[in-house]
Amino acid sequence: MAPRRKKIYEGKAKILYEGTEPGTLVQYFKDDATAFNAQKKAVIEGKGVLNNRLSEFFMNGLTNIGVPNHFIRRINMREQLIRQVEIVPLEVIVRNFAAGSLSKRLGLEEGTLLPRPIVEYSFKNDELGDPMVSEEYIIAFGWATQQDLDDIVSLALRVNDFLSGVFYGVGIKLIDFKIEIGRVWDNDFMRLIVADEISPDSCRLWDMKTGQKLDKDVFRRDLGNLTDAYTEVARRLGLMPANTTSLKPTAIN
Repeated sequence: MAPRRKKIYEGKAKILYEGTEPGTLVQYFKDDATAFNAQKKAVIEGKGVLNNRLSEFFMNGLTNIGVPNHFIRRINMREQLIRQVEIVPLEVIVRNFAAGSLSKRLGLEEGTLLPRPIVEYSFKNDELGDPMVSEEYIIAFGWATQQDLDDIVSLALRVNDFLSGVFYGVGIKLIDFKIEIGRVWDNDFMRLIVADEISPDSCRLWDMKTGQKLDKDVFRRDLGNLTDAYTEVARRLGLMPANTTSLKPTAIN
């Protein structure tokens, strides 16, 4: 029997285990779905398999265009080997169109094109509901320096350019997304890289023609089957057979 792995951290959608190589972790994708800071919960069969495959696809794409990230390789259907990082305690949100909390705050109709991509931050704290914070707060509390924030904005906008183009090519509008950033050290040199995941859990995705939602809003707003929505995203990106209508795990290599 394989030795029991050491669990490092368990979040709402993923578990981190000690890695097989120094300076690495194994990231396991769960089928758990949560919304409204875990006030709404469900287990969605196949969600973790899809998010593992989709995040691999996006992280590899970022690597190919020179955007540094934590992804090393996919291990199996639910796990990937990642570089261990020190997470900056912020969610970095990039908005291209008004939706969700931005629409509520500013009274904008969902789907309104914003004048330019807007980058905003929330403090990672589930108990506080991940409150939105300004750069002034971030610097004052020492979560990141001004140079860090300049680098974070640069990374976030490069990710936005990449994702927007990929989704546009398959008829999907990238409304907004969130990423996390990690610090890594190469000898004494610290640099920032994209971490966590990129998947329909962390993006708002609308079909360009119909406006159909293909992201976690399907679960948040009870709009249908979440696995079907994520499967459609994977199918359009060429990660599943074209005739796939529901998740068949064996179809994902």
